[in-house]
Amino acid sequence: MKENKKPEKELDIEKVKSTLDEKEIIEKAEIEVEKERKSEKELLLEKTKKEAIAAWEPKTKLGELVKNGKIRNIDEILNNNKKILEEEIVDSLLELKTDLILIGQAKGKFGGGKRRAWRQTQKKTKEGNVPTFSSMAVIGDENGHVGIGIGKAKETLPARDKALRQAKLNIIKVKRACSSFDCVCSELHTVPLKIFGKEGSVRVTLIPAPQGTGLVVGNEMKKILKLAGIKDVYSKTFGKRRTTFNLIKACFNALKKTNTTK
Repeated sequence: MKENKKPEKELDIEKVKSTLDEKEIIEKAEIEVEKERKSEKELLLEKTKKEAIAAWEPKTKLGELVKNGKIRNIDEILNNNKKILEEEIVDSLLELKTDLILIGQAKGKFGGGKRRAWRQTQKKTKEGNVPTFSSMAVIGDENGHVGIGIGKAKETLPARDKALRQAKLNIIKVKRACSSFDCVCSELHTVPLKIFGKEGSVRVTLIPAPQGTGLVVGNEMKKILKLAGIKDVYSKTFGKRRTTFNLIKACFNALKKTNTTK
């Protein structure tokens, strides 16, 4: 009796299918492993944060009030224009998210380098070139509180840490509303009115937008508006907008004015 043999083409198709199934299984396993690693990192960060707050010894009266639990809302501090001199005050009162502004550029042929979070400068000395790195950080809770900071150091990570600390000390409250003429919802999703900000030659105008519009701004300005809790806004920019330092500062100055307006 002759055995029924499958044609070679069918065998090849089955092999391809089996290899594809194996690849899918491996990819899914890798994704799950990455998720577990991320969750482990988040847990470690939370533990270190809690340990740092527990070991914090306040040096100011405001810090003592926060540590003792007499002040539980950061709006009590910001509404009374009290100066924050310790970053642990903000850490203990808010759940913050952080991001870095792309202010630097990697080396590339004919100026084609990619944007990066650190800007490198050099100082000429007798000993040679001394490089320094600067970074710009944004922090916020996506619920009406945001801050920016700039840090400089001889290495990248200390510059980032300085920028984050400065951002926590410069935190402000941002007033939000539903103020677009063609939106009648009750959610706080945009700026309360047309506001202006200026820094150097850069001028930024933020205009209320209806729900669903999104952030009609530059990529770097999106970071500060998103962390401030603003979901919909129109914008206009003038001046040398490629200077990212001044662009972000102008946007921050505009958000400050939401509290002064009535």
